Amino acid sequence: MTPEFIPFQDADHLLDWHDLTDAITSGHQFAKAKVDDTFLYRGGDTLLSRSAWIDGMGIAVKTATIFPNNDPKIASSINGGVSLYSDKTGELESILDFHLVTKWKTAGDSLLAAKRLARSDSKRILIVGAGTVATSLRDAYGAAFPDADFMIWNRTHSRAAALAARYKSTFAVTDLEDAVRQADIVTSATMGTEPLIKGDWLQAGQHIDLIGAYRPDMRETDDSALKRARIFVDSRETTINHIGELKTPIENGVIGPEHIVADFYELGRFRRSPDDITLFKNGGGAHLDLMVSRYISDVWAAR
Repeated sequence: MTPEFIPFQDADHLLDWHDLTDAITSGHQFAKAKVDDTFLYRGGDTLLSRSAWIDGMGIAVKTATIFPNNDPKIASSINGGVSLYSDKTGELESILDFHLVTKWKTAGDSLLAAKRLARSDSKRILIVGAGTVATSLRDAYGAAFPDADFMIWNRTHSRAAALAARYKSTFAVTDLEDAVRQADIVTSATMGTEPLIKGDWLQAGQHIDLIGAYRPDMRETDDSALKRARIFVDSRETTINHIGELKTPIENGVIGPEHIVADFYELGRFRRSPDDITLFKNGGGAHLDLMVSRYISDVWAAR
């Protein structure tokens, strides 16, 4: 078997956000994924290798290099690749562009949670951050909530304004607290280590989607937010003991593992009432890379 390379520019326009969330849902009907993560650090730089095996679907290995101090004029801060292997023979089937898989996996992960946890009548969506992930979030949430108005907040306001200018019904804002209080959905994709979103700002009925923290020393919300919300994750195995958003408050006794209501393998347990504050931690485990890579590969083969 000769593996095929699936490039971003040729495959991206073939994909659909709703079809993707259906594929992720279907992927969780298979046997539970076996996953393993390896992290190597050099100062602020990270080498992250994630592997997953789902019986009946296949094997994926995704490797990411995360160099936050890269000059964007020279190289992206995040690079890597995804290898997809046959479940039957173990042969390498395809190599997928890292940024293609990451775009659709990251935003699709959050979108599936929002479709199940956020109120269907959500009209105001706040995106915290204005990087590459924020663009994907605007596209994904726009597909599921086409009548919503969007706000974008970023530490550097000019970046928020530049992103907002690319879309209709999208506005850059300067007051984060006020924007959080107004929003029906808050989706955050920052790379900070200190919480930006305060629990005291949250309102009944909101859905909070946290993406940015991926290391044990990273958080986007404070303890108060966790104590006020019903907490959900994409995978218990890849979030609770690995990401500071949950690992730190659990170690400090603020919450316990029992406060995690459900992950995507427990799809029947979601919002109880319109007044629930739901909080979703997007950990983006390798099993999701596998599910998304298989979806992309199937679409590519049928193009």
